[in-house]
This record gives sequence, C-alpha cells and structure tokens, in this order.
Amino acid sequence: MQTPFYLLDRAKLVQNMEKVARLRELSGAKALLALKCFATWSVFDTMRDYMDGTTSSSLYELHLGHEKFGKETHAYSVAWADHEIDEAISYADKIIFNSLSQLDRFAAKAQDKGIQSGLRLNPRFSTSGFDLADPARQFSRLGEWDLERLESALDRISGVMIHYNCENGDFDLFDSQLTRIETEFGSFLKKLDWVSLGGGIHFTGEGYPLEKLAARLKAFSQSLGVQVYLEPGEASITKTASLEVTVLDIVDNGKKVAIVDSSIEAHMLDLLIYRETAKLPQNGAHEYQIAGKTCLAGDIFGDARFDAPLEIGDRISIADAAGYTMVKKNWFNGVAMPAIAIREKDGTITPVREFTYEDYRSSLS
Repeated sequence: MQTPFYLLDRAKLVQNMEKVARLRELSGAKALLALKCFATWSVFDTMRDYMDGTTSSSLYELHLGHEKFGKETHAYSVAWADHEIDEAISYADKIIFNSLSQLDRFAAKAQDKGIQSGLRLNPRFSTSGFDLADPARQFSRLGEWDLERLESALDRISGVMIHYNCENGDFDLFDSQLTRIETEFGSFLKKLDWVSLGGGIHFTGEGYPLEKLAARLKAFSQSLGVQVYLEPGEASITKTASLEVTVLDIVDNGKKVAIVDSSIEAHMLDLLIYRETAKLPQNGAHEYQIAGKTCLAGDIFGDARFDAPLEIGDRISIADAAGYTMVKKNWFNGVAMPAIAIREKDGTITPVREFTYEDYRSSLS
C-alpha cells in the first residue's frame, strides 16, 4: 500500500479483547468501548464479541455506536442541544447528563421513551497528570459533586458515570481512590442501579494485576448493589496499530532529520497536544529525528535509532497508533490523509479506507 496508512492488527486486537472478556467474567462488570478514543468501525465485528456496547461523547459518536456496533448504547455529552436530544434518545439505552440543569431540561423526554437517565458525578480528584485532561481541575464543568444536589436527582436517575482515571496502570492507586469514592458517596450510590467508573484504567497493560482489579470491582458492585460499567478506550486498543510512513528526504543541519510523508499535527495530534514523542524504533547506532512534511516548525515525531543508515524510500513503523489518532486526524496543510488497513490473522493486509482529494475538498466549502 501507498503510505501513509494506519495498520490495525486484528490478532493483537483479539489479545486485548480477551483480557476485556476475562475482566468481565471475573468481576461481573460490563465493558463499553469509548468511541472518543477509537471509532474505527471496520474492526467492530471483532470487538463486538468481547464487549457489551459503546459509550459516546456526542450525537455523531452515539449514532455510530448504535449503527455500527449495536448492543448496549450509552449516550453522554457535556451539553445536549435542543435540536439533538430527540435523535439522541432514539439511539440510546441510557442517556447521561452532565449537569442538573441538563437533567431538568431533558430527563422527561428520556423517561417518556423508556430510556434510563444518569448523571455525571465528579469526585473532585483524578489520576490525570495533565491539567488539560484533568476532569477534576479547578472550576471543572464536568459533572456534579455536591451530595445534596445529587440526592435531589434520585427520582429521575438510575445511575451515575464517574470518570477520574487517565492511563492509570497503578492498581493500588485505583484501589485507594475507589475506596475514597465509597467513603464519600457510598450512601448515595447504594440508591442507584448502576455505576460507570469510566475509562482510563490500563488493565490490558503488561503485568497489570487483572485478577485483583476484577475482585475489587466485584466487591464494589456487591457492597453497593449496583451494576458496574467500565468504558475502556485506550485499554481496548493499546499496541494494536501502527502508522506506516515513508522517508521522503534526509537533511543534516547539525542533526540528521528524516522527513516522512506524514505529520504528527495531522495524523497523531494527541501526542503534539500533550508534548509527547511518538513510539519510534530505538535499536541501532544510527540516530535520526523523524519529522513531518507540513510547514509547522515543530512537526516532529521524535528521535529514533536504526541498525543501518536511513535512505530515501525506507518505510518506518510508528507504534501504538490506534487510540486518539484516527479520531483526531485532520487535513492541516492539505497533507494526504492516511488510509486505514487491517492485518488479518493470517497475515494478509486488507485496505478498508482510502482518502482522496475529493474528501479534502468536501470537508471545506
């Protein structure tokens, strides 16, 4: 295939899905794919067998989950618009409101359609190391935390969503913070039917104590009498894809720089936002900075090392290119959008989507 393209590995995806299924089996928790992280529906046929449904952050994500994944569909938005709510309710099994004011405006419509309503609960702490992504940051608009206000909604809600983990691979930290939730909100949670603990738990990571997590979730569920939901995004697809690029030029202005036919700004934007470097090859004595082809001076994937000197035309695989990549790709500089392909279990590569000039043109007016 012509680079650039995202290459999803179905066998690696199944490995993650088996861990999701194991956690569901041991804990009794249900798992919903977080579409804000990964929405490449060409592999939903594989994921559907291991997960309970999807959760969304907007009307379009909700529509996609309902249409392409099926099963249980949770609808959340920071703010639903008047012109969205009827359509949202038509796709949802549960609709989660961010605030009491949104609940006041729209809960009756959901109830009329037999749709369960929930609220987002903000525990006022999180594991995020980035203020940009911290839902418990000062003056956060994400959810309700006053217990009296939450109690006032009990006649209209059946559950809550609590999102406070971010790439949290520390089970002890998860355990202690869940205990804090039980202590501060347990009397309220016992009056509900379900509690979603959101995403951000890195339970598919190497060495993560999955059985301990399962036991803790089961104990939480039983002590409060609630159905627990998890919303794994990154955990569902970590290490399942790469961004395949080709070296177009090599310059040396005091450091060897390989310019590739891609862009971190356009194709791995999340890394640029959080000032992180891409996962590049690190074996060998030949070091290069890998840079994108846009005119942005800081369009740099990071430094890499190779066994042999790079040459124009060489291909490079940038690892871990599934989460928060395809959902954030853009047309900056009019750089060609990466195609999407799947490496099947037998090793064959199946192209599933290519993007053309017409796609670029039609994205504008």
